[in-house]
Amino acid sequence: MKIIHVAGTNGKGSVCAFLSTMLTEAGKRTALFTSPHLVKINERFQINNEMVSDEEFLSAFLKVLDVVKGMQADGLPHPTYFELLFGVAMVLFEELKAEYVVLETGLGGRLDATNTVEHPLATVITSISLDHTEILGDTIEKIAFEKAGIIKPGVPVIYDGSSPEAEKVILARAKELGSPAYPVYPSMCEVFLKSDKSIDFYLNCGYYEHAKVTAPYLAPYQVVNSSLALLAMDVIDPKQEISQDLRIRAIKETKWQGRMETVLPGVIVDGAHNADGIAQFVKTVQSVQERYRIVLLFSAVVEKNYEEMIHTICSQTTPSAVVVTEIKGDRIVPAGELSEVFAKYTDAQIVTEPDIEKAFERACTLRQDGLLFCAGSLYLVGEIKEILEKCKA
Repeated sequence: MKIIHVAGTNGKGSVCAFLSTMLTEAGKRTALFTSPHLVKINERFQINNEMVSDEEFLSAFLKVLDVVKGMQADGLPHPTYFELLFGVAMVLFEELKAEYVVLETGLGGRLDATNTVEHPLATVITSISLDHTEILGDTIEKIAFEKAGIIKPGVPVIYDGSSPEAEKVILARAKELGSPAYPVYPSMCEVFLKSDKSIDFYLNCGYYEHAKVTAPYLAPYQVVNSSLALLAMDVIDPKQEISQDLRIRAIKETKWQGRMETVLPGVIVDGAHNADGIAQFVKTVQSVQERYRIVLLFSAVVEKNYEEMIHTICSQTTPSAVVVTEIKGDRIVPAGELSEVFAKYTDAQIVTEPDIEKAFERACTLRQDGLLFCAGSLYLVGEIKEILEKCKA
């Protein structure tokens, strides 16, 4: 299988989705492995942008489980949850005869289970910022070192060149391994039109000269993410067997759950859940808050620096109302605790509702004819998507 391996702090999933859509639209049998899932575990394993069936998942899972039992009988430890699912993915994709595999790392890169892939077609490193610092290190350079661990000898790396600190580490590793390096800088992307659903820009890098691209999201960061995917396609398909027109059309048609996704008219869910993700989220809200009433539905998990996230949102946006809720599970931050933090930083109306379904209903009512943004955790996004699925049923 031809594997494209993607690492980074934010934007991994979006870049993977862009790549998968381009390859699928070109008629390639394309597998996609991402994490986490929002509603159903099958979301992590896709063929031509359709999640695998329960039967296909179960068949591969049972094969991996047999191997795990053998490992344990030999005195080896049980693999982690993510390692197990990566094993299931590789078995699934082989069984389903994938030609290309777009592979998202789980955490970091260097020591990630996905890094057992020895000969990828290309590696891609998206934006790097401070997240999972207790595991990956407390500086951009340390985190970049972990992400750059996916670079393989002689294999091209396409990377986001926005951070000089990260770029220095990536280039040093690429040079050491003799790997051609291809950056995307923000200056290569010239935005000329923004709407509430998309951003149009000209791309100038690789073979793209003043190429008009539509990123189908209102989030500014998707300009660089779509450009990374387009440049990666240039690198793996230099003869343009997949035409530039097809690539650009596929970018426009890409759908990716939970990243500035409009789920109902005026209702947008976003998985922003770390400092950089929230900074990007804020930029998107700023681009529309002068024209619309803004309501925020927020929750977070306990290991994130949610006070810093809340402070960033309140100091740089002007929501009319905030509804605070709490996700299910053992990583919960009580809604009352989050409300107290919001009260320190905003004079907006604050509603505390621990029940997510009731909180979502209240937030939709408060929205009136404005925009409702739901952010703070991918788990919150997953819970909302589940509520909407129930409503459809």
